[in-house]
Amino acid sequence: MRALVLAVAAGLLTACATATPYQPSAANNAYGFSEQQIENNRMRITFRGNTLTDRETVETYLLYRAAELTLQNGYDYFIVATRDTEERSRLQAAGPYRPRFAFDYWYFSPRRGWSPWYDPFWDEPTSYREVTRYEAMAEIAMFRGQKPADDPNAFDAREVQQNLQGRIVRPPAS
Repeated sequence: MRALVLAVAAGLLTACATATPYQPSAANNAYGFSEQQIENNRMRITFRGNTLTDRETVETYLLYRAAELTLQNGYDYFIVATRDTEERSRLQAAGPYRPRFAFDYWYFSPRRGWSPWYDPFWDEPTSYREVTRYEAMAEIAMFRGQKPADDPNAFDAREVQQNLQGRIVRPPAS
């Protein structure tokens, strides 16, 4: 029984410490891709990564999803009408470790009433680290036929899918 509990705990910790895989965003997990149809041949696509997903991966997954949607809808190529990547950074406290059931010290002062006792080892974080999350968005228009050679915003969906396939990490099968 103890081995099973340890295996489950290790699996949960491993799952939390990985970059966002190529997956649809779920209601309880906002990381992954989502799309919204704007017109018959136009889509808005978004890919949100967690703090372990770098900018290049987020942008790669967005392009791959655009190619995938283009082919699923029976089109051959897509043109990127707008494209943007947002970077959201924040400082996160790192340490010290405070046990969940730590013993707190309180004292009474006539001036301030009951107050927690200051413990320099537990009360304040000793360091901070910057964590960054990326979100890429694009609006695409999908077309049939040969991609225009003179438009740098036009992408052949089959070629994009073929070239990026090796960089796509899907979630583990349940």
